[in-house]
Amino acid sequence: MMKFKDLELSDNIINILQSQGIINPTPIQEQSIMLIKEGNDVIAEAQTGTGKTLAFLLPMFENMSPDVSTIQGLILTPTRELAIQITQEAKKLKEAKDLKILAAYGGQDITAQLKKLKGNIHLVIATPGRLLDHLRRNTIDLDGLNTLVLDEADQMLHLGFKNEVEAIIKQMPKKRQTLCFSATMNSQVKKLAYKYMNDPKIVVVEKKEITLKNIKQTLIETTDRRKQDDLCRVLDEDNPFMAIIFCRTKRRVDKLEEDLYQKGYNCQKLHSDLTQSKREKVMKAFKRTDVQYLIATDVASRGLDISGVSHIYNYDIPENAESYIHRIGRTGRAGEKGYAYIFVAPKDRASLEAIEKEIKLKIPRKILSSSNESSEETEPNTQSPKRKYSKRVNTNPKKFFKANKGKDKKGR
Repeated sequence: MMKFKDLELSDNIINILQSQGIINPTPIQEQSIMLIKEGNDVIAEAQTGTGKTLAFLLPMFENMSPDVSTIQGLILTPTRELAIQITQEAKKLKEAKDLKILAAYGGQDITAQLKKLKGNIHLVIATPGRLLDHLRRNTIDLDGLNTLVLDEADQMLHLGFKNEVEAIIKQMPKKRQTLCFSATMNSQVKKLAYKYMNDPKIVVVEKKEITLKNIKQTLIETTDRRKQDDLCRVLDEDNPFMAIIFCRTKRRVDKLEEDLYQKGYNCQKLHSDLTQSKREKVMKAFKRTDVQYLIATDVASRGLDISGVSHIYNYDIPENAESYIHRIGRTGRAGEKGYAYIFVAPKDRASLEAIEKEIKLKIPRKILSSSNESSEETEPNTQSPKRKYSKRVNTNPKKFFKANKGKDKKGR
């Protein structure tokens, strides 16, 4: 089995990894690190949860110098949450090499970012919109850039950032290293990559069904009218420790969060229309287990590593198999067992067939009877009902007051 030492990483970095319990490189790290260290452009494709972040962070840290007072590395990522998570991983490596890191994403106080930029910054981790804002203000200079990383490139294009990414690239030196990491390499991603890369090396980690081996998947056949009641019955039966409920749109998230809260469920919502401070409050509350149910759009399905998530509920069927895998990949992590439900209405048949074909599994059906009993092999729930209320940090005050008129301070 390959060791990090075999990849010619410094002892300082290896010691940092070992202190985090990271002993052996993953396949994407084995295949990418040396190529990146040697200065090659790289296109890397691997599923979520395979260690892509360290696959580019480790060689970048090896190649950058704290003695050079310019921005040497830039990581572009589609969402604020992913930018925050990559920044956290990068800061863990600072003990090995004291590189100055700036996270630049929307919702932050730009004045504080500008103040930090007065010092020497070596690595910038940014979302496209906020980085363009800095470039227009001339507060970030990319003239000395050595390495550009496009992380979750497929999601970047899916969210409509193609023009922003190309505008950013035009302000970089042509002689640079470009790395493109993604869970899927569709024609759009390849077209963008080859347009701006120089003889890239291709790294592909074959998809493995083992990714889902710890996740018990269950399908609930329902209708649009009955779906919310069916969801509540399953939630009451499972009473999960921590769960994420995925909806397809922000409006659907808003409606479901409002309805479930009124029914007494301890829930919060997460989507891109919330201010950054509210999103961070929600994520902190969820990670602390103050919130039992996180109701979210796909903004929470990529890259977020939250320990303790036992159940995933696909309230709305995802757009494709890759999105489904990303969603349910939030549970069953680190060897733990996870549970994933998908609610399917008659109109969802074609999407379901495509998902089942891709994952090579006919998802077991569970039939909810008209009573409180249901059929299918489910594990008995021995927990007492959990109805711990939390302060709703993302609710319109007037709407909240009207909805809760006559209730006590805990919302009962």
